[in-house]
Amino acid sequence: MIKLPLALVSSFTLLIGAKQFFGDAQPAFPDPPGLTTTRFAGPDITPSPACLAVAPTGEVFVGVDMIGSLGKDPGKGRILKLVDKDNDGKMDEHTEFAVVDNPRGILVLGSKVYVLHTTFSKETGKATGMALVVFEDKDGDGKADGPSQPLIENLSNTRYIQERGTDHATNGIRMGIDGWIYIAVGDFGFHNATDRSGKKLTMLGGGIVRVRPDGTEMEIFTHGTRNVYDVAIDPYMNVFTRENTNDGGGWNVRFSHHIQSGEYGYPVLFQHFTDEILPALVDVGGGSGTGALFMAEPGWPEKYNNVPMMADWGRSMLYMHRVTPDGPTFTQKEEEFMALPQITDLDVDGSGRLYLSAWDGAGYSGSPDKGYVIRAVPENWTYKAFPELAKASVQELAQLLSSSSAVASLNASQELIARNDAQAIAAALKVASDETLPLYARVAGIYTYAQAAGRDGIVALTALTKDATVREHALRALADRKDILKDVPGEPFMEGLKDSSARIRAAAIIGLGRLGRVEAAGALLQTKVPASFAAPAKDVEGPHATPNPGIVLPHLAVQALVNLHAVDSAVAAVNGENSALALWALRYMHDMKAVNGLIAAYPRAKGEKLKKQILVTLARLYKKEDTYDASWWWGTRPDSHGPYYKAVRWEGSPAIEKFLKAEALKGGTAKKQYFVDLDARHRMEIAAFAAPKKADAPLAKEPKVDLDKIKSKKGQVGKSSIEDVLLAINKLKGDPAKGKLLFASQGCVACHSISKGEKMKGPFMGQVGSIMNREQITESILKPNASISQGFATVMITAKGNKSYTGFVTEETAARVVLRDIGGNVYAVKTSDILSRKEMKTSMMPAGLANSLSYEELASLVTFLSQQKK
Repeated sequence: MIKLPLALVSSFTLLIGAKQFFGDAQPAFPDPPGLTTTRFAGPDITPSPACLAVAPTGEVFVGVDMIGSLGKDPGKGRILKLVDKDNDGKMDEHTEFAVVDNPRGILVLGSKVYVLHTTFSKETGKATGMALVVFEDKDGDGKADGPSQPLIENLSNTRYIQERGTDHATNGIRMGIDGWIYIAVGDFGFHNATDRSGKKLTMLGGGIVRVRPDGTEMEIFTHGTRNVYDVAIDPYMNVFTRENTNDGGGWNVRFSHHIQSGEYGYPVLFQHFTDEILPALVDVGGGSGTGALFMAEPGWPEKYNNVPMMADWGRSMLYMHRVTPDGPTFTQKEEEFMALPQITDLDVDGSGRLYLSAWDGAGYSGSPDKGYVIRAVPENWTYKAFPELAKASVQELAQLLSSSSAVASLNASQELIARNDAQAIAAALKVASDETLPLYARVAGIYTYAQAAGRDGIVALTALTKDATVREHALRALADRKDILKDVPGEPFMEGLKDSSARIRAAAIIGLGRLGRVEAAGALLQTKVPASFAAPAKDVEGPHATPNPGIVLPHLAVQALVNLHAVDSAVAAVNGENSALALWALRYMHDMKAVNGLIAAYPRAKGEKLKKQILVTLARLYKKEDTYDASWWWGTRPDSHGPYYKAVRWEGSPAIEKFLKAEALKGGTAKKQYFVDLDARHRMEIAAFAAPKKADAPLAKEPKVDLDKIKSKKGQVGKSSIEDVLLAINKLKGDPAKGKLLFASQGCVACHSISKGEKMKGPFMGQVGSIMNREQITESILKPNASISQGFATVMITAKGNKSYTGFVTEETAARVVLRDIGGNVYAVKTSDILSRKEMKTSMMPAGLANSLSYEELASLVTFLSQQKK
């Protein structure tokens, strides 16, 4: 009955627990203790602010996006430069810096402003993809000097942006002290993204990509996340994200620590193959992660400092995650920090001023009347001008590089690199080598030196690997740039594998994978696999959001072995003491040498357990992921069974099938069942192992509800204005037991599930109370078209045979799409038969379903739903 927008803020009601600003009025609730906030700019200047970035000197660049996440019409976006000349917390002047559509990420470095945005064709007016571009303002007039220079093009899936909008596309950007620009890629993924060197890259699904500031060396950093919007990076190059929820599966937002080369599994390994992934640190429930920042500024109160600050648009809240080291990764504790209606982004300047942007109910397609920017500073804060770096001496820059201010350190680092002279390089090395300095300063020195010195810095960085305090970062810096790897010695990494520190061992493993020397495979194979490496039970969702520090090092070792394509070494280890890691790595090596080696190893295997592990590996290799051409993949309810999304047979499939069939014949009923289960788990679809055919669950008949009859009745709600209903509901508690009964009688069950155990229909209601307050739930019932829930717009499909279908998608695989219409009818359509697919602008839920209710009854229904927080 109710649509589930991630957050819907009424134009005439206050969002409970969130700040609303009206002119110069005071906020609706107190500032966080020790902080003072002011309204910096309102919707007259910054409507629908999707992203922002702040120069170290305090100029605020805001990405205005009145296309929104689901809009498709160009010409509604721009980058504004806002200046607070008297430092009183209010914008004094602004300029239109540049015109771009759907700005999603901004980064300011000196006179350069990097922007990630959607691109459109001038001829057709349709989206052509996304691009990372750079503008420059050398004359300092607040406007870009000319057109942007593209750094990466085609950085999202054009088809899905055209069909749906930019909501699951590529999003925030942030630079680490290592000088890479880290890019948050949503689960649209991309096909043939092209950097300035002409390098092309394809990514099936979401993750993090990084690129150099000149637009070269583009590479995947991590893979397998949901709709990640932004990244937070600490001074030690730990990367954190709060990944956006999957709209259709009832899954929640996760907070993750991203370790280079890690696979996080969404969606194909996310449920049934969780033994193979790096899990998130926590599942925090429903919401919608947006902007991110690691706060590391000396003027901030200790309780708010040195923490990832993560915005959640759906919860209208800025969170802090207290992270505690746990081997090579972390544990965390989430804390509410600052409420802001539909917060989108945040950034801090070199004087400690934190700026935050709020969408404030602008809707999924933007609004010219909604949205603002606020400034937050510690109490008793005083303005301190940030140095003019271009005029600073090398000694002054070195002092800033050593600062506990992440903003100062990063910008000083980039200035030293830009100078490109011996004095600057020597200064960076001096900071890196000074054992009296704090670790964060030495780390900044190491990465600055590595970037500035390039190949000439290998000797000094190798020497720094002897220093246990900075060994991890010296190893990371040595293996960071692929263009010099052939000259980097392997010995420091081999030594690192023996270190007592799990973080150093992790850096050594990642580095060996990047060096590309297959002779390191033997050492990598010695990485121990913990008992926690265990596949989930049949039809059980695995622990994808439970910290597991013990799995990190073997996971990274597997990724390194695959990168080395160490087939021979892995096969040779199958019957040895390192068989567990070898077989894990072989799951991803679709090579006839792997197949033949596994088949040959099977009769020599000692013990039933090892034999079964070999069979599992062969089953995994039976198919592989099809080559991605951008014509298939994405859906709000993706096929998450795994281990592949669009599986195809390959050269090794016949040999594997022949071997498995022969083995199945050697046993009795129990062994035959083992192969049936093996086939089902890996979806091999070998006819000899086929389980008894079952009816497709999505096509099972559902109870029909006469919605027209329900909405034709006129009670107290139907006779009142929406405003009156909202005022009444605010005063009534309601009875959740009665509300549960009304959920069925008013037709809500026709389109919504409450329990994850139920078949998913329309928007999942089992966590609506953690995403929306009572007023938002009420308005969604009364105004179903006000803001269509992301993932649940009505879809119209035309298919071969002059057929058409209208409904919302309940299941989507590479082979078929399943829709459910408002009457409860379910249709399965082969993807090969689909001629066109279009999202409608109106909700499938009819208005008036609550008209027959009294205020008390509606309050009971709303109360029941508000308690759904699973």
